[in-house]
Amino acid sequence: MKMNHGLSRAGWLAAAVAAMGMTTGCAAFRASTTSVDLDSADHMKADFDYVDMRKITEEVVADILRGPFVEGHDSPPILIVAGVENRTSNYVDTKALTDRMRTLLLQSGKVQFINESRRADLMKEQGYQAANATPETQVAIGRQLGASYMVSGSLVEMSQTSPRQVRVSKQEVKYYNLTMEITDLETGLITWTTEKEFARQASKPLIGW
Repeated sequence: MKMNHGLSRAGWLAAAVAAMGMTTGCAAFRASTTSVDLDSADHMKADFDYVDMRKITEEVVADILRGPFVEGHDSPPILIVAGVENRTSNYVDTKALTDRMRTLLLQSGKVQFINESRRADLMKEQGYQAANATPETQVAIGRQLGASYMVSGSLVEMSQTSPRQVRVSKQEVKYYNLTMEITDLETGLITWTTEKEFARQASKPLIGW
């Protein structure tokens, strides 16, 4: 009986240790979140990411503000955004690119932008005011300003992977080129342009999780 009692105690002890191990192990697989410093964030892959978007938009805006395009106008020129063509193999929110450029440029106070994405809403509100608002609060119809310049661009990607050989990881290099331009709507001439390019290499294990 004593031996059985001893084995029973040993069994309970082993079960307790195993339970503790399972609890500790499960903790390692729990979901977690951590705030990331946007100014010091790193890349996870070779693909275009938000770190690239922040850096590249700031560089383009800096080129516009210190270039002859802005300095050649007595008053802030009026621009309209035509968009950026995505010529990469992945989905890239190019509207986020132009939205951030527009925000930074407007904050500088050196250019103005037509709100082309809200034209239908503007016309609807003007029509409502014309029919329902008091005369002293109605906005005048036909007084919207026209843009003098159009902002457009393209984002291009080229990639290269390591050749077939005996190796433990796959190497990939991706090259990106963003070209932005400002076109005079009256003459059709490109009055300003710039390009930003970068390449990044990533390594992916051929065996692993």
